[in-house]
Parts: sequence; C-alpha cells; structure tokens
Amino acid sequence: MTSVRPGRGGAPDAGATRARYRRIVRFAGRQLSIMWWFELFLPRIGLAKVAERGRSKRMQRFAQRFHLLAVDLGGLMIKVGQFMSSRLDVLPPEITKELEGLQDEVPPVAFPAIRELAEAELGLPLERAFATIDEVPVAAASLGQAHRARLAPFDAAETGMDGVIVKVQRPGIDMIVDVDLAALRRVGGWLSRVRIVSDRVDMPALLGEFSQTCLEEIDYLHEAASCERFAADFAGDDRVAVPEVAWERTTRRVLTLGDVTAIKVTDAEALRAAGIEPKEVAPVFAAVMFDQLFTNGFFHADPHPGNIFVTPAAEGAGGRPWVLTFIDFGMMGEVTATTRSGLRKLLIAAASRDGKGLVDAMRDVGVLLPSAETAELEKAMTQLFARFGGMGFSELRQVDPREFRDFAVQFGDVVRSLPFQLPENFLLVIRAMSLTSGVCSTLDPEFNLWDSVEPYAAQLLRDEGGNVVQDVAKQALEVAGIALRLPKRLDALVTRVQDGSVAVATPRLEKQVARLERTTRRLIGAVVFGALLIAGAVVRVDDVVLGTVLMVASVVPLLYAVFAGRRSP
Repeated sequence: MTSVRPGRGGAPDAGATRARYRRIVRFAGRQLSIMWWFELFLPRIGLAKVAERGRSKRMQRFAQRFHLLAVDLGGLMIKVGQFMSSRLDVLPPEITKELEGLQDEVPPVAFPAIRELAEAELGLPLERAFATIDEVPVAAASLGQAHRARLAPFDAAETGMDGVIVKVQRPGIDMIVDVDLAALRRVGGWLSRVRIVSDRVDMPALLGEFSQTCLEEIDYLHEAASCERFAADFAGDDRVAVPEVAWERTTRRVLTLGDVTAIKVTDAEALRAAGIEPKEVAPVFAAVMFDQLFTNGFFHADPHPGNIFVTPAAEGAGGRPWVLTFIDFGMMGEVTATTRSGLRKLLIAAASRDGKGLVDAMRDVGVLLPSAETAELEKAMTQLFARFGGMGFSELRQVDPREFRDFAVQFGDVVRSLPFQLPENFLLVIRAMSLTSGVCSTLDPEFNLWDSVEPYAAQLLRDEGGNVVQDVAKQALEVAGIALRLPKRLDALVTRVQDGSVAVATPRLEKQVARLERTTRRLIGAVVFGALLIAGAVVRVDDVVLGTVLMVASVVPLLYAVFAGRRSP
C-alpha cells in the first residue's frame, strides 16, 4: 500500500497524492460501512444486543487502524487523531487511549531538506542567517519541526534576543494539506447524508472552519501575528509569558521566536524539583484559559502539554515565583461577542447548578435551535446537577456506572430528539476546553473544575451587575406587553370554546403510539424476512431455483423492516 510521508525529501508527486487521497477515502468508507451495519442497521431489525456485544473491540480496532494510518501518512491525519484523543467527553476510552500518543509519534524530516526550504525562504545560507543552528530538532510536529539556534550578532543586537527557536514547515506540506482536506470534504459529504449527523451538525460549515484553521496553521506569518496579539491580551499579567517574534528571520514557511523552553507543564517531577507544586499550577492554568475564552475572545486552541511551559522566576525577582509560558500559536480561535456572552451565561448557569439557565444559555450560544421544545431537557439538566453537579473527575469515576445508565435510559430519548447542532467556532472551543481539563487532571488527579468555575462565574456576575437594571426593565416591558395582549387572547379562546374548535393534544402519548406502531411493522417485516431467508436456505439444498427465489424475495420484507414508518410523524 502506497504511503506518502510529507517532507521526507521533497514534495510528493501527483501519483502519490492520488494514492494518498484514495487511501484516506477507502479507510473512511470502510469504517462508515461498519458503523452503519452495527450501529444503525442491526438495531433497526431488533438485533441491538448483537451490536452491543462487540462494540468495545470494534472501537479499539478502529482506533488501532486509524493510529497506523495517521502515523504512516502524517499531515492532517495526525491533527484529526489528536482531536479525537482529546474528546474524552464524547468518545469512548478505547479510542482516546489508543490515539493519545499521536502527540509524540511524528518522525522528523532529514535536516538537508529542512535546510533547503529554510534557505530558499530566507534568501541566504543558514550560516549567515544564524550564528549556530542545531541540526537535531527539539520537536517534530505533523506540519513542521523546530530547531534550536542563536541569532547572528547583528540581529541579536537589533532584537535583544540571542537564543531562538526556528520553526520550519515540512517540505510539501501545503500539497499534503490540500489532498487531506479534499478527502475530508468527500467523507463529510457522506456524513451529511446521514440524518442523525445532518440534523445536529452543519458539516460543510464545520469542514470549512477546520480547513481555515489548518490553512492558517501553515502560514507562519499569521502565527507570528497571533503570537503578538496573544501577548498584547496578557500584557501586564504576571501569570503569562509569551515568546518574542524575530520578524527579520520570519516568512510564511519559517518562523523564528525567542527560546522560552522551560519545564513541561505536566512534568510533575521537574516541577517539584524546581520547588513548584503541580496542584498549584492547575487552577491558575484553568483561570488563564477561562480568561481567553470568556473575556478576551481570542484563545489558544491547542493547549496540549507540549505547548505550555512552567517558567520559574529568576532568583531574587519579586512577585510570582513562576509563570505559564505559551508557545505554538498556529491554532487559535476567536469567539464573537454574541457567542462570548452566551458562553458567559453558560458558565454562570453551570456554576450555579441552574438547569433552566443552562438550557437557555445553550439556546443563546446556538447549540439548540430556537424552535426546540426544552421542558424535558430542563428537567434532565436539573436532575443531572442535583445528582452529579460539583463532582470532579476522580469522584465521577467512583460513581456506580448503573447510575449513569439509569440516567441515560430516563432522558436518552429526550436528548436524542432535540435539534442539537454544532455552531461555528465551537470545534475549537470544545478542543480547548477538553485539553484544559486533561492538563488540569494530570497536574492534580483530584482537581475539580467546579472549584475554578465557581469563583470565576461569581466574578462574571459581579462584572455584569451593571446590566441588572437593563434586564429588569426589559422583563418589565415583556410583562406589560403580555398584560396588554391578554384580554384579546382570552376573548379569542372563549370564542373557540363556544364554536367547539378547541383541540386538546397529547404529543408525548401520540409519539409513543406512533413509535409502537412503527416498531410493530418493522418487527413483522423482520420476522417475514427471517422466515423467507431460512426457508430459502433449506429448500435450496433440494431445489436451487425455488430456494434462490425465496432468498431473493426476503429482501422485500427486509427493506420494509428497515424503512417502515420512516416518513411517519
């Protein structure tokens, strides 16, 4: 099987890119077929238990196969795998555990290829651009790799920097990204035809957002500008440090930043050796990420442990004994003012265990469509907070799994029936929060995110106190409007009662009856299908023609069992 590794030497040829495209599409097609058979088809014909029995092994096999594919192909496949490994909230551990090592498994590009690209970009030999450059990379990622260097004396005097990190793109990565995005768009087109996906996710918009993020990530001029914007957001904040950009040695495919290498944020042993308690780092890191998401509106969307350092303060320096140093600003997210307001409401509702407020905030943010009937969801959220609210990950792991199953059985239909969707920019918000939670839990296994959420939400409430009068006035106007319209509405209701035109509906009962009817029709179809199939197999031993006819005829009740009632309400 053909493999196209970006940047082993030069750019891949056209034949190799076509083979890469076909390999990604074939892999996705095979996995989607397996998912359709076990997760959609078998449950439809009453064989859900058969599908459930091997689900764990299927998930593990999928993760192992994708792991091999991602490591072999590199490019955006690594990014997709890294994203899946961070989704501990929605993906099973069989997948996230297998893919978590993708952060550190990218092999480096040979230095001669890196030298050739860097010299072409900078327009001069590396020996003139830098006083020294280490040929062994300090880090190798899916889209580029970093080398430690020292600026030439003139540049060092001009910038005030000496030690730098030179980040160089993998040769040919732009072509690889184009191929991978084309393959992902093809797969996204398939998923858009699956109703359970299309009802909840605007797949073209989601892929458009992912494409824009990836293309920005291979534009190092954009990354340099993002680095400076991030630094400006935290100017004067003694919790955060950001490397300086050496613009004289930066182009679209070469980025030179000050060398700020320090202690990896999750290296507990090194932190303790420096006199820093890991448990003290977790709440500060969470608060800094909350500031980015809920206050600044410009956030680091890839805060995995390799991109965050803890830098001890110099001896004799006053103030904070350490700072959080962020690097790698290729993947940044921006939250609009409207979405940021909704996220703030979401945070406040979660901190105050307000089920109704949480649902309202979900609607404001765009996770729920405005037409959604949310009474049952509000009830579910209220009960969820009453039972599990305030628990950290370590406490949740100790809860009897049967409690989660009971909750899922009680409210699963409610959640599945509601028109959820994934709004614009939420892919990066979810990634950032997932990685933040993972880093904090690594620093402190007993870390409870609620402990950081509550004081932050309380501060948000105080900050928004000035809007209380406006909110009260707005509610007063709404009540006045209702009062003015009430007499006319009552008069219309009395008229309808007199005319006998008032109808009483029980939507839940009607839905349950309709569901029962559909299930009965499908069950009958499945029984007839099984009977014809078995009869055909038995008869075919003695009469090939009749047996074959019966087996072919079994397709008709099978199709009926699968599609019966699909257009019914």
